[in-house]
Amino acid sequence: MSYPRAIRFAVLVGLAMSSAPIIAPISVARADAPTPASEAGKHFQRGVTLYNEADYHAALVEFRRAYEIVPNPAVLYNIGQTYYQLQNYAAALVALGRYLTEAGPAAGHRREVEQTIDTLQTRVGKVAITANVPGCDITVDDELIGKTPIEEPVVVSIGRRKVTALREGRPVETRFIDVAAGDTVKLALSINENARPAANPGGTTPPKPGGMSAVTKGWYVTGGLAAVAIGAGAAAYFQSQSLKTARETFPAKQSDLDSKGAWVTRLSLVADVAGIAALVVGGITFKYSLSQSSSHEAHVAIAPNGIQIAGKF
Repeated sequence: MSYPRAIRFAVLVGLAMSSAPIIAPISVARADAPTPASEAGKHFQRGVTLYNEADYHAALVEFRRAYEIVPNPAVLYNIGQTYYQLQNYAAALVALGRYLTEAGPAAGHRREVEQTIDTLQTRVGKVAITANVPGCDITVDDELIGKTPIEEPVVVSIGRRKVTALREGRPVETRFIDVAAGDTVKLALSINENARPAANPGGTTPPKPGGMSAVTKGWYVTGGLAAVAIGAGAAAYFQSQSLKTARETFPAKQSDLDSKGAWVTRLSLVADVAGIAALVVGGITFKYSLSQSSSHEAHVAIAPNGIQIAGKF
């Protein structure tokens, strides 16, 4: 908002005081039996404190909880202002519009809110969402807006928006769209109607109860190679210490030095080869195990400096 932070806090405190008859505790209530009004008041005041500390996400949670307990229009004002600070202009527009409607003609801050709404109108657009499957949950930026079919275009904040369609037993459909102020973007979501989760896809024969899966075998091999690498590395280290001692001994036997040096070389080579093999087998096993899951959003690659993993888990 255009108000300085100190003024914003004063406005919030003023709202808290003006709404006190609604959310303040009832004087005859026992301390061990809080009323809904007193609980709403605690959440509201906590939201004011968090807002003043610029913890807007937490403040929003507290304000929304206060409104759930006692639907006081003054709380909608704070919810709208908090959404504004979070740059969720569409949600701020809805909250402030509801504030004017529920508070009525005598609403405090009416002029200020009307000016804010005029500003917000320039920071939102619409998305007309259609889908080939009814009954799908539609979310915009991970917030649920309804089920298909969505009859009216959805008001969204300008910028890049994430739209997702979810329905049990079907793949998730996610699209990203760019929305400019005043635009109405048409978005058609296509969901695979034939996809169904199956415990035994393709009619393959399930593994026998006593058998060992390929993934398990892969991890066993990886562990064995890692153990060889560690053991060979330790032996190479101790052999190198023995070689160092032999070199410092006078007179040193050249044949003894050559033998110990050769063992250091061999053991070091075994440690290096086994270590690289463990990385390769481990990476392949990990990637194969991911391919067996329902999500393929992670990627594994072997790089010169080790295994690189990227994606969602």
